[in-house]
Amino acid sequence: MRSYDTRSSDHGGNHPDHVPSIQYGGYFLLTSLRDRGSHYMDNALRQNFFRAGHAHAGVIVLLSLICQILADSASLPAALLWMARIGVPAAAILMPLGFFLSMPSPASSEPNGFISLIYVGAIVLAASVLTLGIGLLRTPAM
Repeated sequence: MRSYDTRSSDHGGNHPDHVPSIQYGGYFLLTSLRDRGSHYMDNALRQNFFRAGHAHAGVIVLLSLICQILADSASLPAALLWMARIGVPAAAILMPLGFFLSMPSPASSEPNGFISLIYVGAIVLAASVLTLGIGLLRTPAM
């Protein structure tokens, strides 16, 4: 069986798709604002969902990078440490996807079923951060 090193230096680079995705989201929002044919400005609810998706992606990716560093000091079993390391970046994908995919059409008047991704992402985020917090509290004093 292969052994994996769980230090952040080995996992800090697990976000290569996140930053370009956030950059593309910003580009998408700016071009939607400038292009009247996109009908982005016609639906205030859709605007709010798209802004929230972009904001959540950026903030949770930053949080996930911080959690990678903190995880090096946590005293957790390997499986729980893996969950803490992977869960926060997963939430950075799930929650924004929920915001973007739940309002796909400029004519949407209410979110569709993809809104459940927001709740799944929130649960994954909470479980991961809570697990990491417990691991940090269990860390022996030096």
